Amino acid sequence: MSRARIRIAGAPITWGVCEVPGWGHQMAPKRVLAEMAELGITATEAGPDGFLPDDPAGLAHRLQEHGLKLVGAFIPVVLHDAARWPGEREEAARRIRLIAAAGGEVAVLAAATGTEGYERSADLDDEQWAHLAKAVAELGATADSEGVLLTMHPHYGTVIETAEQVDRFLRESDAALCLDTGHLMVGGADPVAVAKAAGTRVRHVHLKDVDSDVARRVRRGELGYHEAVGQGLYRPLGRGDLDIRALFEVLDANGFSGWVVLEQDTVLSEEPHENEGPYEAAEASLRYLEGVIGTTADHQSWERGGTHAK
Repeated sequence: MSRARIRIAGAPITWGVCEVPGWGHQMAPKRVLAEMAELGITATEAGPDGFLPDDPAGLAHRLQEHGLKLVGAFIPVVLHDAARWPGEREEAARRIRLIAAAGGEVAVLAAATGTEGYERSADLDDEQWAHLAKAVAELGATADSEGVLLTMHPHYGTVIETAEQVDRFLRESDAALCLDTGHLMVGGADPVAVAKAAGTRVRHVHLKDVDSDVARRVRRGELGYHEAVGQGLYRPLGRGDLDIRALFEVLDANGFSGWVVLEQDTVLSEEPHENEGPYEAAEASLRYLEGVIGTTADHQSWERGGTHAK
């Protein structure tokens, strides 16, 4: 790899914190942020709306208490429905402005279907695709005015889920891409191939490993998405079927220098014991990623948020 800087961050979803109602036991921010800090992570995405304070000063202060900085936030928004767009645009713009005011850098959009959860996807007609592209452009202008990078996140259970839908989005819009390796694999796409096709448009990465057998059961309708996550759909890095080394080779060839957010979506039934459960999974992923970066380059520079290492 080159000397391009890759910045490593965490995300509350690794600790089971999710915007979907009824997802599972929700851990308190204080413990989630403290465990990130203990692992040496110094930056994080914000988690779902309401997990952290919704005023910029309060949000920044909460993170600073744990030595963390804000990377950005995941924003599910209905982009294809003209009737819903005014309200959706207002809420998405509010989140973008909050990210900017709290010192964040990236708004991560998901093209929501308009139904709760991620159990159903939807196919758009040409008119809906055109509206989606227009809506993304509008939010892109808002993000630009705030100094925030807007990215689109392919996500299982949304209208941009499959390889074909990702290809269509890349044709319809010139927006940057958040490459979520896990959701691409669950949707049937090859993250390495998508990274090659999208090239320099990949500006943000959500790095997950996946049990391909469980993912196939989801695509076949044998398991619901929430059920599959609870059964270990996402694995610590190196324990699933993602070719992580090949992915980083492509990212490096493309000159990627953005955030790599470690995520292992999970469903918790109860509060885990200290330094167990999500903490153990995040630690295993960090150790594995350190090995990948260290063995694929002589001079790779990287950092966990603000902590620089070689």
